[in-house]
Amino acid sequence: MLKIAIVNDSMIATESLRRVIVSVPEYELVWTACNGFEAVQRCSKRCPDIILMDLIMPEMDGVEATRRISAEYECAILVVTATVDGYTGKVFEAMGAGALDAVNTPVLGESGQGEGRDSLIRKIDTIATLLHSKPYRRRQSDSAAGHPKPVTSGVPLIAIGASTGGPSALKEVLQALPADLGAAVAIVQHIDEQFAASFTDWLDEHTPLPVLIAKPGDRFEPGTALVCGREDHLVFSANGTLDYTPEPRELAYRPSVDVFFNSLAENYVNQLVGVLLTGMGKDGAAGLKAMRERGWITLAQDKETCAVYGMPKAAKELDAATEILPLGNIGPHLAKWVEHASSRGKEKLKSG
Repeated sequence: MLKIAIVNDSMIATESLRRVIVSVPEYELVWTACNGFEAVQRCSKRCPDIILMDLIMPEMDGVEATRRISAEYECAILVVTATVDGYTGKVFEAMGAGALDAVNTPVLGESGQGEGRDSLIRKIDTIATLLHSKPYRRRQSDSAAGHPKPVTSGVPLIAIGASTGGPSALKEVLQALPADLGAAVAIVQHIDEQFAASFTDWLDEHTPLPVLIAKPGDRFEPGTALVCGREDHLVFSANGTLDYTPEPRELAYRPSVDVFFNSLAENYVNQLVGVLLTGMGKDGAAGLKAMRERGWITLAQDKETCAVYGMPKAAKELDAATEILPLGNIGPHLAKWVEHASSRGKEKLKSG
């Protein structure tokens, strides 16, 4: 049984959520709370598998409750609020504090059916799968055998993967990079496709670099950050362009950091640094290991600064990271790496 709790100050919303939970045999409602403060107290006595967390509540809002619960307890948090689009900033704050995803509160009729019910159940089931997922292992058929020879790109690349807590961590890393950065940035953040555009706009507003959604056929450009904008997996192709693929379909992580990192390890031939930030689960660890085995620099966020120490922990256990750094040091470290990489590139041009 999947143990679920509801945190919401609206009796109508709480009842709608309760009706959804009791309608699914595999779900068990363990408790409800009317604000964040009460939720923190209840977690200390009985921590559920998943919390359905509202954002706007008295005494303690959902962002602060998410931050406190994520710091103390191992449970997944799904933001469920009246209008996700109306609280975009708060949603990404909550995701930065440790929430996994967000969905609108369902509006149910007398029959128990209605708008948003199926979407909520899909989100809950996806999170349940993530809680028990295994790391992605690239099949032999995924290897470079028989593939075209990779095309050389002249652009140094920073490739970043993140999940739970990722939005605020990404913002801090990107804020430390100069607007005239001599490298491209590519980001895979576990996020619902419907939020990809608003997430990209939010990052763009808070960082010096232009931040855009990656489109099929895009190439890496210095001084630009590209964000995976679909639930399909972002991949770098041997012809030097980006694309999306639904395969492998069985992965719970969509988009998958491992799939993207492995495609870079297979096809990217210029200077590259891989970065794995905060997140639940193990996605990205195997891909970071593949990058390290190719001789590239690989960084993982340290335990103390992670909202959820899952993905970086898996990377550490695989010995996938050349360095493990506090979040505040990662951006400056990358800026120095780019400066060094650009100098090396200029030296090569002169010698050539």
